[in-house]
Amino acid sequence: MKKILFLTMVLAALIFSGCAKKTEHKSIAVFVPGIIDDSPVYNMLVQGIKAAVEETNKSADSASQVELFIMEAGTNQAEWGQKLTALSAEQKYDVIISSNPSLPDLVEPILHQFPNQKFILMDATKEGNQNIHTVCYNQYEQSYITGYIGGLMSKSHKLALIAAQEYPVMNEIIFPYFVKGAQAANASSTVDFRIVGNWYDATKGAEIADAVAKAGIDVILPICGGASQGVITSAVNNKVYITWFDDNGFAKAPGTIISSSVMEQKKMSYNVTKEFLDGNTPWGVAKMVGIKEGFVDFVQDDPNYINTVPAEIREKMKNLLDELRAGNIEIK
Repeated sequence: MKKILFLTMVLAALIFSGCAKKTEHKSIAVFVPGIIDDSPVYNMLVQGIKAAVEETNKSADSASQVELFIMEAGTNQAEWGQKLTALSAEQKYDVIISSNPSLPDLVEPILHQFPNQKFILMDATKEGNQNIHTVCYNQYEQSYITGYIGGLMSKSHKLALIAAQEYPVMNEIIFPYFVKGAQAANASSTVDFRIVGNWYDATKGAEIADAVAKAGIDVILPICGGASQGVITSAVNNKVYITWFDDNGFAKAPGTIISSSVMEQKKMSYNVTKEFLDGNTPWGVAKMVGIKEGFVDFVQDDPNYINTVPAEIREKMKNLLDELRAGNIEIK
């Protein structure tokens, strides 16, 4: 009788623990490698994740509520690895979601210490690690179309890309395909490549932009975070055009910014969060999305674009975008 009672208790415990496991709430940490309010990319990241969590929690009971924690790591990249390690060391987050091309290199050593931690990394690429899922935007296309309009608009045929730092995506995709786009528009186009050294120094960004303007460059693509504001200020003062990356930047300097190639970070961060909460994250897979899939685009209806860029150039851009969207052109 005692044995039957014991077995009954064990069975009940197993059933209870199984039920508890099913209703156990999930915990998500968002690691922002910067400051949310200073970066449209990180703002979109957080908005998308929040929307997915809030939607899930509306239909979940109290035991299944998703917990969300957001950490702003600041602009000092030297501290990101340490802060990300500390976040992982808490060992209470089912997944850490973040966005930056440099993050796969920071995450891999952390996984040696905390092999059970999962990461979803946006705007980054890493394939084959079963603890990591990455989603990158087709920056072959994004860089090419940005270079193409830069080449069409430049009168000196001299352009520049001012980057925060060098990293694989910058060196292997963004810069070379910006050059390809510019040269497709005008074979005489040349592109100067300059480095700020960080993602926040607006004074250094302005100094570099002043220097390239003096060298005759009349179109600049800044990809340098907070330092981009210094580049914009210099461009306005020197009457140099700016091509903009990642979000609609026309309002930052009407008449100076000639293009905005955008990525749908909010929509994608929502998608990957829902995918994770549904248990469908493709771990180890590096996904790429672009114009055809609706996650990279080029703003054509902003009044500042229409007022600044001549109609014949706008028509050429429309034709290029239509061909890419239809899948008739592949840029790689």
